[in-house]
Amino acid sequence: MGELSGKIAIVTGSSSGIGRAIAEGLARKGATVVVHYARSADKAQAVVAGIEAAGGRAIALPAELGDVAAIRRLFAEASERLGGLDIVVNNAGVADYKPLTAVTEEDFAATFDVNARGTFFALQEAARRVREGGRIISISTGATVGGSAYASIYCGSKAAVEQFTRSLAKEIGGRNVTVNVVSPGFTDTEMLAQHPQFKALGASLSPFGRLGTPAEVADVVVFLAGDGARWITGQNIQAGGGAA
Repeated sequence: MGELSGKIAIVTGSSSGIGRAIAEGLARKGATVVVHYARSADKAQAVVAGIEAAGGRAIALPAELGDVAAIRRLFAEASERLGGLDIVVNNAGVADYKPLTAVTEEDFAATFDVNARGTFFALQEAARRVREGGRIISISTGATVGGSAYASIYCGSKAAVEQFTRSLAKEIGGRNVTVNVVSPGFTDTEMLAQHPQFKALGASLSPFGRLGTPAEVADVVVFLAGDGARWITGQNIQAGGGAA
């Protein structure tokens, strides 16, 4: 019996990377986890299999987070199949790095549709559905604090998530629901591997002299999902190994 035994959680974008580590971390604490994916069904099923092999409970459900109707179906199906929702982690996101002057309308739409619009409507569903004392956590980026060249649309879309969070925390605190953001720094994931030029930079920015791991970010999220974080809401927790 873990701290989160009896809780039902959705983690968007949890077939790999930080999302996978979060799903696994919540399951280890006893939560039943919805492993969400957009296209990587095989990877999502592998996460479910791993959780079950360790004695946990999980199911995999698909949804395109750029499609509001699909988001609503995801939350409805999760609630119906598992009997409610207690924890929602908005982890799914996309990153596009290029000079601001090179960003096209299509680039802008592709990033904001998932990171900002998709997260907004996932937050809306979470606010409507999580039970008393629930936890809503979204993933942003430490780059919204210091800024980053070539990351205008990525940082802009994540900054929107931070503002959604602050507002929602004030709206639903009366139900003892906490709403927070976790902002990772440079983390050793498949997403970062697509941009190897940032690996050495990221390691140099941390006093620890290395990149973070998905598990280290997930531990922060799991803490916020637990009872020990019941007095924390409307906050942006920097989980970047001191990078500045």
